[in-house]
Amino acid sequence: MAERIALIGGTGKEGKGLAFRWAKAGYEVVIGSRQVEKAQIVADELNLLLGDLKTPVTGLQNVQAADWCDFAVLTVPYTAHQAILTELKECLVGKILIDVTVPLVPPKVSKVQLPPAGSAALEARDILGDEIQVVSAFQNISYEHLMEEGDINCDVLVTGTSKNARQVVLELVERAGMVGWDAGPIENSVVAEGLTSVLIGLNSQFGIHNAGIKITGINRE
Repeated sequence: MAERIALIGGTGKEGKGLAFRWAKAGYEVVIGSRQVEKAQIVADELNLLLGDLKTPVTGLQNVQAADWCDFAVLTVPYTAHQAILTELKECLVGKILIDVTVPLVPPKVSKVQLPPAGSAALEARDILGDEIQVVSAFQNISYEHLMEEGDINCDVLVTGTSKNARQVVLELVERAGMVGWDAGPIENSVVAEGLTSVLIGLNSQFGIHNAGIKITGINRE
């Protein structure tokens, strides 16, 4: 059976883009939302884009999605971060949570403004405790890139609470058509989260939507 991925709060652009990539790669994918109807609308949109899938994308409430999945991917605005983690904690025990959240504080979203815990991912670790592995990834990949055909010419920094969890997520990165790098312990998540504001600022300066990062100086063969 294919591994099951739930995009928690997945009705926004980032959740939709990642769902598109993983469903296309053959994973079983569910969109989660507080309102199941909203989740199903996005699932239906993805199914139209993807055509005939062995297992179509479906929509569930967030709690149902978290209970169903093997991997939960959190793609919510930072304002909802603490509350949804607290709500889903029991459903996530023994699983890997991939936190894509960036602690943006509108209207100054091009200014790095990290929370007291140090980063959103560190905040997630503190809320969820030791029974749930937390991995931080995908903050620097735009929706526009995710919805493209073919591989994405940007890199993904993966940090997390264990090397094993990071390796599992690096495989998900590769299956989604991206190059990922083990960027070390979850304390390093501050770098990727902060870079998002830098990229937003560059997008604004140059009138684009898809600035990204690449690691250089390493033989990719």
